[in-house]
Amino acid sequence: MILDKTDLWSNLLSLLQKKINPITFNTWFKPLKLYSIDNKNCKIVIQVPMSVHKKMLETTWYQIIEDTLLEISGSTYDISFILEEYSNEEANSNGNETGASVDKDEEFVTNLKKEFTFENFVTGDTNKFAKTAAIAVAQAPGKIYNPLFIYGKSGLGKTHLMHAIGNYIVEHTDLKVLYTTSDSFKDDYTSIATTMRQDERSDRAEKFRNKYRDVDVLLIDDIQFLVGAEKTQQGFFHTFNELHSKNKQIIITSDRSPDDLKLLEERLRSRFAWGLPVDIYPPDYELRCRIVKDKIKYLNIANMLPEEVINYIANSCDTDVREIEGAINRLSAYIAVYAPTEITLDFAMEALGDYVNNNIYSMSDISVVQKAVADYYGISVEALKGKKKSKNIAYPRQLAMYLARLLTNESFPRIGLEFGGRDHSTVIHAVDKIESDLKDNKALNEIINEIKAKI
Repeated sequence: MILDKTDLWSNLLSLLQKKINPITFNTWFKPLKLYSIDNKNCKIVIQVPMSVHKKMLETTWYQIIEDTLLEISGSTYDISFILEEYSNEEANSNGNETGASVDKDEEFVTNLKKEFTFENFVTGDTNKFAKTAAIAVAQAPGKIYNPLFIYGKSGLGKTHLMHAIGNYIVEHTDLKVLYTTSDSFKDDYTSIATTMRQDERSDRAEKFRNKYRDVDVLLIDDIQFLVGAEKTQQGFFHTFNELHSKNKQIIITSDRSPDDLKLLEERLRSRFAWGLPVDIYPPDYELRCRIVKDKIKYLNIANMLPEEVINYIANSCDTDVREIEGAINRLSAYIAVYAPTEITLDFAMEALGDYVNNNIYSMSDISVVQKAVADYYGISVEALKGKKKSKNIAYPRQLAMYLARLLTNESFPRIGLEFGGRDHSTVIHAVDKIESDLKDNKALNEIINEIKAKI
């Protein structure tokens, strides 16, 4: 029986959902998308979001998919999986053969990732200014902050913001937007010089100019990779000048500020400062918690994770968003394999033990101190990190800060960050306060010893 491809796909997912436990289905099957079906030759290509899905489906779940397709259609299908990033590239190179709607100009490809928007960019104190500037540029391209130069270490959301700007402009205007990386720009530019035939070289030069200068908005990612490429820097310099002179918007990202790109030409670095350089800092504890919650909601395990597990991930992964995503992917895979009836802190620690032990978390971590103090006083860890200043919370908070300073190697600013983003001076005051109280309060000394024993 030959079904319409939409019916076959929806029937496949519906039947799989009945056969597989909810955690497994939500983790491995719900994120899947149909890429293509060839009913005549019994072939199906399924799009997966990450390589871990591809490996798991090929090794563990292939047979049940094949059997279910046979049950629905009466035919045995050849099943293959394609990563989302590759399927997007293939769709672009094949002129959108999958049947999706095409852009107004079929010859032009923006390279934008539609999933990156302002709405799903999780905002906190460390990236609020960068997002505000990005929205301003998106709403008035070429008229304000040109160029917009976003910098910060890898994995903090620079590329997300860049795509969000592009997507907003495409959605609300008829402007031509191009996203590229500095490596792609370099490859395109150097291909002109390496071409032997004069006519072909001229043709490539014309295509280069049309691609990069006949746009209204140019977004170029990781500009630091132009270091050492003097000829390409010249090409970008002329491209920048032409676009800027025509009030075309330029957005650039880098892992360091314009002033720190010492190996780039001075004339480029000075132009980067013409508009607005904005930096993104590593997320603070509060933002990391919100990022964890935002990421897990797409895996449909949001209602399964208690706050203490979310706090554990946020405390353990404090460098960038990608580290948080790695921890969530690892935990999701562990959940799918073992299908626990509930997800406890012990389960999460077992799942992520090797991963976080190689990163930040250890038994002398600030989070352990916080939990010990919170348990002793019968309050929540969140209360210690929160804004309430009542005495029954404020004093345990000061004591926890003191013990964090005493028992870990963390700095005052780091401790303040883990207590709701407080200033380092607040931590210093807390430490001084407890040290002063200890001189005359023997009971406090006993309390501290008891808490230290628990730790």
